[in-house]
Amino acid sequence: QVQLVESGGGLVQPGGSLTLSCVVSGRTFREVQVGWFRQAPEKEREFVAWIGRRGDDTYYPDSTQDRFTISRDNPKSTVYLQMSALKPEDTGVYFCALHNYGIYYYKSSYTAWGQGTQVTVGS
Repeated sequence: QVQLVESGGGLVQPGGSLTLSCVVSGRTFREVQVGWFRQAPEKEREFVAWIGRRGDDTYYPDSTQDRFTISRDNPKSTVYLQMSALKPEDTGVYFCALHNYGIYYYKSSYTAWGQGTQVTVGS
């Protein structure tokens, strides 16, 4: 059974940086594609980053492009999300998910989700 576990969330000041981790088990890691989403209170879950199997294919929405970097370490079965120049609007619960098929920024294209890690940007 596939399992995704996020960690690394916390409280950070505006302009600060934070790195999230997502450990994937139950699947051959080099074969998986992974996305990160976030959800603020009373808002829809939104796409923030995606990485392909080889790690050289990545996609970001305009809201995170140039500030967030997604990467993977195959021997550690881990996907990272490095976040910099954080803004209060980046606050939310961050989820990693297993991309199965379909358009990478659609939630319905993902078949397994982690439990999420809280990121709060504020002073």
